[in-house]
Amino acid sequence: MPSDPYGYWRPRPETAADIPAVRRIHLAAFEAAEEADLVDALRRDPPAWLPGLSYVADAPDGTPAAHALLTRCYVGEVPAVALAPCAVLPGHQKSGAGSAVIRALPAAARAAGERTALVLGHPSYYPRFGFVPAASRYGIQPPQPWPDDAFLALSLDDSIPPRGTVRYAAAFGID
Repeated sequence: MPSDPYGYWRPRPETAADIPAVRRIHLAAFEAAEEADLVDALRRDPPAWLPGLSYVADAPDGTPAAHALLTRCYVGEVPAVALAPCAVLPGHQKSGAGSAVIRALPAAARAAGERTALVLGHPSYYPRFGFVPAASRYGIQPPQPWPDDAFLALSLDDSIPPRGTVRYAAAFGID
């Protein structure tokens, strides 16, 4: 295993110049525009958007090939961050590009003072980054009935996350 945890991918905070590339990544990775539209809607939502917590992973040629972001959510009334959406250009999927941005984001969130990250995702993928079932492990309840093994939490500061029901940014359309 290489000593560089990111391999040849270079995760970094998104810049204004990356916005068109981020949209292209999501449009290419998904069958419909919903994920790309969600990123745009979150970017326009000041309470949800957290500057410095939208990351791209650059391919060796310097072009963004993957994107992931953390936005504001709440567990009860306690601030937390939600990891979503995540996307990788089809030609770079299964190459470590997505893992690079997902590995980089918790460190950035920790540095920004965040304590808890949540994700609704594949139960065999996200645990490799330290995520564990949120409801059964921490008493964090999803806003809708989601499988316990797919609704996951990560303590960013080694504290016990708050208990309660998660409230996502309005752009997610989750009540």
